[in-house]
Amino acid sequence: MADELVSGLLKEADLRVVLVTASELARRARELHRSATASASLVAEGLAAGALLAALQKSDSRINLQLECDGPLRGLFVDSDTTGVLRGYAKNPLVSHLGAEGTYHWRPALGNKGFLSVLRDLGGGEYYRSAVELEAFDLAKDLEHYFAISDQLPTRVYLTVLPGVANGAPEPLGTVAGLFLQPLPDGDQTAFRELGDRLARDFEPTVKAHAAQGAGALLKALVPLPDLEVMSRYPVSFTCGCSKERVKRALVSMGSEELKDILAKEGEATADCHFCTTHYVVTGDEIRELLAAMSQASS
Repeated sequence: MADELVSGLLKEADLRVVLVTASELARRARELHRSATASASLVAEGLAAGALLAALQKSDSRINLQLECDGPLRGLFVDSDTTGVLRGYAKNPLVSHLGAEGTYHWRPALGNKGFLSVLRDLGGGEYYRSAVELEAFDLAKDLEHYFAISDQLPTRVYLTVLPGVANGAPEPLGTVAGLFLQPLPDGDQTAFRELGDRLARDFEPTVKAHAAQGAGALLKALVPLPDLEVMSRYPVSFTCGCSKERVKRALVSMGSEELKDILAKEGEATADCHFCTTHYVVTGDEIRELLAAMSQASS
C-alpha cells in the first residue's frame, strides 16, 4: 500500500490522533544514501515523526526536525510540509550496530549526549525553534518530552520499524509507521491516558497485523471507536526540491568576486544535495553567463 497520513478526531473525548505509514519513503531514503541498518532505521523513524509534526501545523508551511548526538550517527535532519512532501538524511549513513531491544537499543548509534529540536514555519517569514536534551535516546519518548517541555501539551508518540520480506528477501524496513495522540484543549484526560496506555501495548502488534490494509484501515484497527471521525488524509513521499537553478541562485548570492575566484581556481562549481545526494556541476561557461547577467543587472 502507498504511504499515507490520516488525521482523526475522537469526538466524545476530544482527542486528536494522527497516523502515518512511511515504509516506501523510508526505503527510498535508504536507497539514496546507501544507508546501513541503524542509520536507515533511525531516519525511517525521523521521517515518520516529521510527517506527523507537519500534520499538526495549521496552514501550508514547513517544519524541520533535527537530532544531534555524540554517537557515531552524529545526527539526522528531516524537512517536511503539510502536503506530505518529506526529505531527510543521517549525518553518518553508515552506522549498522544496534543494541539489544530495550532501553539501550539505540545507544550504540546515538551515544550519551544530544538534543532534539523542531523549527516551525509560522508564516510571514517568521520561524520558531525549540529544543530539548535527549533523555531516553529513543525518538518517540524524546518527542513526548519535547511536547511536554516546549508545547506544554501531553502527547503520546508511537514509532515502529518492523522487518518484513520483499521479493523473497529479508527487508529490515518492512513496515514503518508512527502515531501521535493528543488531547485538544477540552479533551478528556482520563480517556487520553487510557487510550495512550492501550496503544503502548497494542501499537506494534496491530501495525504488524493491519498495515498492509492501508493507513485508514490501520487507524480504525488501532482506535476501534464509533466516534472516530477521519478529518483528513493524504499521501506522503520522499521528494526533494533541489535543482540546478537553485544552485545557480546560491552562486549568485555569493557575489561576483567570489564567482570570479571559483572560475579562476576551479574552472567550475560543484554542489551535492544532502537530502537526495544529487551531484550538480555548474560549468565555467555557465559561471561566465551568471557573471555577465550580474554585470548587466548592476549597470
